[in-house]
This record gives sequence, structure tokens and C-alpha cells, in this order.
Amino acid sequence: MIDLYYWTTPNGHKISLFLEETGLPYRIHPINIGKGEQFAADFLKISPNNRIPAIVDNDTADGQPLSLFESGAILLYLAEKTGQFIPADLRGRQEALQWLFWQMGGLGPMAGQSHHFNRFAPEKLPYAINRYTDETTRLYGVLNKRLADRPFVAGADYSIADMAIYPWIARYEWQEQNLDDFPQLKGWFERIQARPATQRAYALADQVNPPQK
Repeated sequence: MIDLYYWTTPNGHKISLFLEETGLPYRIHPINIGKGEQFAADFLKISPNNRIPAIVDNDTADGQPLSLFESGAILLYLAEKTGQFIPADLRGRQEALQWLFWQMGGLGPMAGQSHHFNRFAPEKLPYAINRYTDETTRLYGVLNKRLADRPFVAGADYSIADMAIYPWIARYEWQEQNLDDFPQLKGWFERIQARPATQRAYALADQVNPPQK
């Protein structure tokens, strides 16, 4: 059983996508970041950086629970644990890992800043809005080019790289992006959106944190 400490952010969605795809048994522990629950002492024992997601794997080879934080590390751990959604061959594995780290180091931080300055900052700062929107647009272009000759980021098969990237693209409107400007990316997005596991993961998110009407 995996204990998933979760909220309905792009990083949180990454792990629920993986768990729904594989059918690994898990239970959700909502961490409402809007209420500051990520600073609770018990959660900090699992995630010392006070960020979701985090997991505790209660089914390990040595019989001792294992806690992990950082979404990329969690995806890689779960892929290795199950032998799923990461290529077994050397070159395929490195393709998936490159794009996983591209998301962690580039798309996530830049799109996250775009979210903040476009939607949440109390003062609209044109320099910050333009900087992060433009960089997010550039990254969308990189991804669009990558997908020109393959159905998924690492090649023919869906992988943890796609799971890491998709939830950030799912908020394209928050980033002032238009998917019609990136036709290859749009096709990839629609393929993942249509997967039953994706639909289950996002339905779960709506149960945990119902959309405001």
C-alpha cells in the first residue's frame, strides 16, 4: 500500500496518474496547501521541504516503510519498483530521464512562475509576466518539436516523462498559452487526456478539492 500525501496541483497529479495507470493500491492523505497543512509537523517528517507530493511505501523489500518527497524522484522510484513506464533499454531509459528532468528543471518552474504572475500576484508586473510567459512559450515550442515524429515524449510508449509533463500543460490557459499554436503538442495532450487512468486521476482530484462554482 502506498500512502500518497497529495493536493490537486500539477505536481500532485503526476503521482496519481502513475498510480491509476499501474493499479498499485494507494490511499490519499489530502494536504490542503491553501490552509497551510504542508507545514504540519507530521507532514514535515515525510517531506522536509514542506511541499506535496510525498509518499510512504509500506511494501518494501526490507519490510520497512520508505518515505519519499519530490515528484520526479517519486515517479522514478515507482517506475523502478513496478518495472513500468520507463524503458528497459539504455537509450530509451535515458530519453525518458532527460525529459523527466527537463520538466523538473525547466517547464515546471517556468510555468509555475507564469501561473503566479499571471493569476495570483497582487501586483501585475509586466516584466515578470512577460519573462515567464515568453519562456513558457519557448518550452512549449521545444516540446512541440520533440513530438513531431513520435507519439510520446520518450518515443513510442507512454512513460513517466509524459506523466511529469502533462499536468503542467493541462494548465495552459493559466500560462497564457494556446494549444492551437502547437499542433503536435496538442495531439499528444489529447491522447493522454483520453486515457482512462488520466480521467480517473482528475476525477479523484475533483473529489478531494471540488471545483469552485
